[in-house]
Amino acid sequence: MRQSTSIFEFSFWKNRSIQRFCYRGLLAIATCCLIVAGWSWKPALAEQALHYTELEFPPLPEVTVPDYERYELDNGLVVYLMENHELPLVGGSVTVHTGDRLVSNEEVGLANVTGDGMRLGGSVEFSADQLNQFLEQRAASIETSIGTASGSASFSSLSEDLTDVFERFVDVVRQPRFPEDKLALIERQLAGSIARRNDSPSDIARREFYKLIYGSESPYARTVEYSTLENISRDDVVAFHDRYFQPNNMILGIYGDFDSAAVRSLISNALGDWEASPVPDSEIRLDEVYQAREGGVFLIEQPQLTQSSVLMGHLAGTRNDPDYAALTVMNQVMNGLSGRLMNEVRSRQGLAYSAYAFWSAAYDYPGVFIAGGETRSETTVPFVASTKSEIDKIRESPITEEELTQAKDSVINSFVFNFQDPSQMISRLITYEFYGYPEDFIFQYRQDVEATTAADIQRAAQEHLQPEKLVTLVVGNPDSMNPPLSALTANDSVTKLDITIPQPGA
Repeated sequence: MRQSTSIFEFSFWKNRSIQRFCYRGLLAIATCCLIVAGWSWKPALAEQALHYTELEFPPLPEVTVPDYERYELDNGLVVYLMENHELPLVGGSVTVHTGDRLVSNEEVGLANVTGDGMRLGGSVEFSADQLNQFLEQRAASIETSIGTASGSASFSSLSEDLTDVFERFVDVVRQPRFPEDKLALIERQLAGSIARRNDSPSDIARREFYKLIYGSESPYARTVEYSTLENISRDDVVAFHDRYFQPNNMILGIYGDFDSAAVRSLISNALGDWEASPVPDSEIRLDEVYQAREGGVFLIEQPQLTQSSVLMGHLAGTRNDPDYAALTVMNQVMNGLSGRLMNEVRSRQGLAYSAYAFWSAAYDYPGVFIAGGETRSETTVPFVASTKSEIDKIRESPITEEELTQAKDSVINSFVFNFQDPSQMISRLITYEFYGYPEDFIFQYRQDVEATTAADIQRAAQEHLQPEKLVTLVVGNPDSMNPPLSALTANDSVTKLDITIPQPGA
């Protein structure tokens, strides 16, 4: 008989005892949990789940615009201020009456180079490296750009850094440095984008479609070329900036955690001494826009593709059109997961990976009505025919009340996302003033959506959708299309487009 127990054995039996104790404890706890859970489940078991159509939700709260202040400096600069103290952050921007559409055809790209060069090159007071280091140390940002119809510069910072960041922001806007090496870098980047612009079939389709609608030399469709980049000098960039970046030609907006009285003083000190120079009206006045091609089928051959990118459409209108709300509801009927095109063209007929049709309006020049999608090469013609058929249907007969209710609810329920943060709200106020829209435009729009009827949508579709003007563009492999594209035309005529990139010096 053993008289002693080894350390190992003692440890083993001790651990077994602990295990049994823990097991019994866990079992007791689990039993209690099941009992309690059983009690808590009883009321739930007595309730019957409701169908989603029976669910009732309270109405959405009324959307309001927070208090804001608008005033002008003596030099003509318009200022919007909107305080919001939820976070210790401040943001702001200036919107400038300029844009690529004010550049001649010989210097396309000048606006892009100017907009990017303002930030990339730093300012007269602060070099690019000094500016970058300063912003990185404070988690702040300053950005600049010039698009088709406007220019912009923006900043963001912590509230405690507002004064210093705003000083550098103003310096970038008023007196950018535009060093030669930075401008050369921007031009090389643009040249690289020219070289790669035929890599994506969808990009090709969109670019060439806009040329068919607006014309290849229209400021809303033309493209930067090697030859136009070669025509741009630093003197051109400086002159373009100085011509349009004037206090009487821009709107400043600041939002976030600040005291309005202090910021008014900050703005006055930084911008009040900026003397305005007149901007010739002739340079701001816009030329009339018309549709360059009406009707026709166009092809861009890409024999390596197994699917086609298809776009069709015509010139559209502006957002202040009386039918804008009705056309927006029509968009909702046509598009989305429950829209007609997805249900019919994609799901039922299986003709497309994606299908859409949008009335896309601009602010101060005609936008486009654009329909299209991507489909297998062999189903290109049936896809085009089916999409056109859905366009005809919404013109020829009124939508159902169910479609109307669902579309209007979707538009109205998404309305609140226009007011998620102060930056959206102040940006909208600036945009409306910039383009001459009433400040309550978005609320008028909502009222118009609520009042829209099925008859309104049919009338608007009949007036604004013009099948005879539809331009159809296909990017794909014609040898795999069955039937051929010529089946879409009355005279078997398909126009082929050349997208060869002109080389430098050509």
